[in-house]
This record gives sequence, structure tokens and C-alpha cells, in this order.
Amino acid sequence: MIGASLLLAQVDGQPEADSLISSASASANRSPLIAPPVELTRLVLPGWLERDTTTPRSPMRPANDVRPPSGWVEVTVKSGQTFSTLVEGLGMPRGDWAAVLALKGDAGRLSRIRVGDTLRFKMQNQRLAGMEYALDELTTLHISRADDGLQAKTQTASVEHRQTFATGQIDSSLFAAGLDAGLTNRLIMEMAEIFGYQIDFALELRRGDRFTVLFEEIYKDGKRLREGRILAAEFINQNRRLQAFRHEDSDGRGAYYTAKGEALKTGFRRTPLDFARISSHFNPNRRHPILNTIRAHKGVDYGASTGTPIRATGDGRIKHRGVMGGYGQTVVVQHNGGIDTLYAHMSRYRSGLRVGSRVSQGQVIGYVGATGLATAPHLHYEFRINGVHKNPVTVALPRATPLQASQVAKWSPQVQLWLAEIEQINARQLAMKNGADLPN
Repeated sequence: MIGASLLLAQVDGQPEADSLISSASASANRSPLIAPPVELTRLVLPGWLERDTTTPRSPMRPANDVRPPSGWVEVTVKSGQTFSTLVEGLGMPRGDWAAVLALKGDAGRLSRIRVGDTLRFKMQNQRLAGMEYALDELTTLHISRADDGLQAKTQTASVEHRQTFATGQIDSSLFAAGLDAGLTNRLIMEMAEIFGYQIDFALELRRGDRFTVLFEEIYKDGKRLREGRILAAEFINQNRRLQAFRHEDSDGRGAYYTAKGEALKTGFRRTPLDFARISSHFNPNRRHPILNTIRAHKGVDYGASTGTPIRATGDGRIKHRGVMGGYGQTVVVQHNGGIDTLYAHMSRYRSGLRVGSRVSQGQVIGYVGATGLATAPHLHYEFRINGVHKNPVTVALPRATPLQASQVAKWSPQVQLWLAEIEQINARQLAMKNGADLPN
């Protein structure tokens, strides 16, 4: 993930965070925005409202999207209901519903039905003849009666993946530009995640920066269900062209690379918070706000609300977990290559972690607080190489493993198709901007 002020950071061409345009003032004339994740909304100034950008969706239907014939009864789970109390209200005998709950596989999820779930039943001669339960938008559990009793099977609907695109230009913030381009919250977050290893969205985003995103939309029976994965993307930041292309391994796990197969993801996240603003930069000559003396600030402070999750920036092992003088409650993670990272002023630690525990990149290790010498809730983050403090914002981060030459050779034809599509989209956008006639 990316960090400081990633989505709501305003841009005016200045590198310092203090000179950024206020999110609230820049958005005063905008329609209310859709509610971002909790950590993000806590950072938004009063006046930043909500705008519903979700695609209207019809109620969930079984995977085959065919309504049951007459003789079926549809029931919606209400607060306080369990499967047994729900079906007893239909007159189903105890032996039948107990037999349903005893079935193997996905039938076990019936013991964990939730408020709002819809189930359909067919009763014959006061016995259960059939049942349907939509497990998700694509999968339905079917229960039917056979000669030897009840049996369950799960049916998954076939879906169609259609490719589409969105393009936009930064005017006030990445979040606002993404919404204006028609991207959902999730796709904006995914795009920011992809490029967050190359762009510091808190400091480097500029008005006029542009992006183009190729992504999937998922359809079932000709109806759009939701957006899918980002396939390829381009982000032009301060005239620097960055491109990302999705590659999936043999197990279906995807990651993003350059056209040459170089990993965009680094061995470390740039920031340990999903959403935050830099409140104090790395500065060897800073005056301490409490001690009022010149005291080197050997890390970066990220302002965030108490309780905001703190994530390990790289894989490693916990070296210290406890109070560390003015740092208050602190975690130090030891990584390969002589690298240590420090996370200070925590309100509390993630339960289950102790000295010696292994942690992975992005794993929550604690929560923002104001313990130790702190004037307000924030995270103090340090990055050390062989004991020497480095600026976490500018330090060169080690790259992840690139694709093998054989993988690149097999994947390259698809990349060339995506590149051609992006170039065509950009050409059309430029022609429209210049008022040129476009071919039909």
C-alpha cells in the first residue's frame, strides 16, 4: 500500500506537504464523496462529505439467475434468526433441518447465515424437497431430496470478463480525479497501490498529472456485476511515464511489472500507514517540540488518528517490542541486508506478536498512539541501514525479484496489445483536447 495523504493530498506543484491545497477547500464545490475507508475519513477535514459512486445492484440471485417455479418460498434472514428458527417457522420438521446442517462442504455455511441473506425452499407433504442459498454473486448452494436422503451440490455461474478503460487528469487530488474518471474506490486504491512504490503521492503528485487504466468488468447473463482486476495502467507524473502490466503465475497469483518484466513492487513499502499525512520530515537540525532544543529528527512523523493500523514495511523478525524511552511503546523489526525499521508512539501492539515473531510486508504490527514524548497521536518511523539512519522518504528501496526471461517471452505479446490500446486511448484523448475530428 501507499502512505501519506495518498488519495486526498492536494497538489499545487510544490514539493512540501505544508503547501498543498486543503482537501476541504478544494472540494467545497464538488459533490459529496463516497465514504473511503475509516482511516481515510478520520483524516478528512470538516466539509469533506460523501458521494455515492457505487453501481446499483439488484438483489442477489442464485448462480443460474433463474427464479424458482411456483411452490418455492423465499425467506430473508432477520435479526436474531438462526437456520433452525427460520425453517421451523416454515413448518419444516426437525429431522429435515438437522439433516441439512449435517451435510458436508458448503452446506456448513448454513450454520452461519447472516441478516439479509435470502434462502429459497420447496416443501412437499410437509417435507423439504429442495432448497437454494446464494453463497455469493456467482455461487449457489442447491439441496435436493434423493432416494437415499438429502444431498447438496454447489453451482458456480459462468461469467464474462469484458475489458474497458478509464482516463483522467489530476486537478485537486488522486481520489477526486479517479472518481471523475469513473473509477470505483477499490480501483482507485488498486491503482495507487500499483504505483505507490514509484510515486510518493504525498509529495510528488502534481496538477496536470495523467493516468490511463485498462481493467476488467465482470458480467453474468449480460448484466454487469462489478469491476474486476486492473490489467494495465499508465501514470504520467511530472512528465515521467510509468507503466504497469499484470502478470499471473501458474497458481493464478498476480503482480505488476514493467514491460521488461521488472517488478514494480519493492522489498519495502515506502510508508507504514495506509493513509496519513507527513507532519514532520527527516531533519538532522529540527527543534524538538517538547524539549525545545535542537535535536536531530532521524525519521518521519505521520499524523493519524489513534488506533490507525501500523504495517510492517518489509518482511522480517521483531527485534524489540516494548517501551523505549521517549519513543513510548515501540516495535523494531529486523530485516535482511542489515536493515532495521522502527515504529514509535504506539497506543498498543498487535496481539500475538512478540520478540522473535516473524512478520510480513503489510502485516499490522500495532496501532497509532501518543505514548512517550508526543504532543498528539502520530507514528514516528525510522529506516536504518547497518545502524545508520536514512530518510525513509528518499532512501533507495531494494527491488523485488523480476520475471524470468522465459516468462517475459511468453507474456510479452499480451503486453504489446495492452501498450497499443493505451497509446490509442491517449491519442484519442489528445485529439479530443485539441478539438480534432475523430474517426467513427
